Amino acid sequence: MSLSFDEFGRPFFIIREQEQKTRLRGLDAQKANISAGKAVARILRTSLGPKGMDKMLQSPDGEVTITLSFNFVEVPSNDGATILEQMDVDNQIAKLMVELSRSQDYEIGDGTTGVVVMAGSLLEQAQKLLERGIHPIRVAEGYELASKLSFEHLESIAHKFEFSSADAEPLIRTCMTTLSSKIVNRCKRSLAEIAVKAVLAVADLERRDVNLDLIKVEGKVGGKLEDTELIYGIVVDKDMSHPQMPKQIEDAHIAILTCPFEPPKPKTKHKVDIDTVEKFQTLRHQEQKYFDDMVLKCKDVGATLVICQWGFDDEANHLLMHRNLPAVRWVGGVELELIAIATGGRIVPRFQELTPEKLGKAGLVREKAFGTTKDRMIYIEHCANSRAVTIFIRGGNKMMIEETKRSIHDALCVARNLIRNNSIVYGGGSAEISCSIAVEAAADKYPGVEQYVIRAFADALDAIPMALAENSGLQPIETLSAVKSQQIKENNNCCGIDCNDVGTNDMRYQNVFETLIGKQQQILLATQVVKMILKIDDVISPSEY
Repeated sequence: MSLSFDEFGRPFFIIREQEQKTRLRGLDAQKANISAGKAVARILRTSLGPKGMDKMLQSPDGEVTITLSFNFVEVPSNDGATILEQMDVDNQIAKLMVELSRSQDYEIGDGTTGVVVMAGSLLEQAQKLLERGIHPIRVAEGYELASKLSFEHLESIAHKFEFSSADAEPLIRTCMTTLSSKIVNRCKRSLAEIAVKAVLAVADLERRDVNLDLIKVEGKVGGKLEDTELIYGIVVDKDMSHPQMPKQIEDAHIAILTCPFEPPKPKTKHKVDIDTVEKFQTLRHQEQKYFDDMVLKCKDVGATLVICQWGFDDEANHLLMHRNLPAVRWVGGVELELIAIATGGRIVPRFQELTPEKLGKAGLVREKAFGTTKDRMIYIEHCANSRAVTIFIRGGNKMMIEETKRSIHDALCVARNLIRNNSIVYGGGSAEISCSIAVEAAADKYPGVEQYVIRAFADALDAIPMALAENSGLQPIETLSAVKSQQIKENNNCCGIDCNDVGTNDMRYQNVFETLIGKQQQILLATQVVKMILKIDDVISPSEY
């Protein structure tokens, strides 16, 4: 880009390669952006609900390429965040939709598909309004107004959800609802119980706070999904550094080290000339003394197990075994932190700083072997601080384990959200239908253009129940109309789509509900992204060639 001046001295910019760029302005830009957003929503729409379809995604170096500039990854999944996370998206608006789903996943952990479908529906309605000649800013303002109305209406129809640490059954049933739309639904009861127990183990119920970082989710191929277990402690995917070290240590005192078991190396470049056997023996004895001092330092403070971030060579390993000090090497930083939290120990960066107070304590440390695969893992259980737990997932293949991890994450997030705020709204699209009726009724109070926009927002809210009906093999318009009229007739905002064909539309009897904060966040995030997209009126993009 260069600056020039015309004959009147007015400055203007000359932009190089301008002819190689394409430019869309005004309504054309908005329509192109809306089309991109709708395309992403259309992909996810079919994976909404318990009967939603899965997507088979293949990696860029795989065989399948799909139009719309998406490259797919090998994971059958119907978790919206996962599908979008793995899609290699070129279009900037499509990237915004990916970010939208990521925000919902980060904030709430559930409802990632719904939020994108909702945004796609709002964009679809916005396109109709723009074609009628309504200004994009008026559409954005109307949507903002309608989202506030929905937000307040959701609060008015919310129910309190009672549970306690002694009676966790309601929480378990909620997590089962989340897991029912996933691949793992055949084990949803046991997985929901594991998720709830894990959350209650790390929760601070007085402050209504849950730190999910204290829950480690680990997976290992082999075994059945039913073998998934909750361990009140930490599982490390390592084994003892020497095969002859004891496989079980009771009442362990653990030294957690981030310093290597090796002699100190000079910082500068160095060269050692050894020309006699005696000199070599001296060097060897010196190194052995270093190792001995390190091992004795650990023994002297009372350590019965060493967990080290770095490796050590065979000689150090042999000495540790010889001095009867079991050790685990190459343990990652995250695991070290969790072990320190769980055992009440301190991470020690230098041997000189090792003291008895810095040792972690665990009732039992054991190495467990899995079947004939020769895989081994270390379990650190009955810790001093039991507020760090591990969910250990088993499954027939890697794909199953990854999908189970994502499903467990959703269940953990739902349990956490209910501990934070125990208000719920009923699912099956009932909350959206109720909001749609309320927003439609409120539209009459607003004169002018806003009225059209608020009605369009009400129509967009119907997209979620309609997609649920469609994915369950029902007649979408017919089913939605019937449920809507039932809600108005009976004044019952718990009527939703009977996806599982139970025989009743009342979601209270089906026990299908969602957290209030999750549903509110869905509507707010979808509205904010749509507003952002509508305010873009000029798109300059590089040429295809």
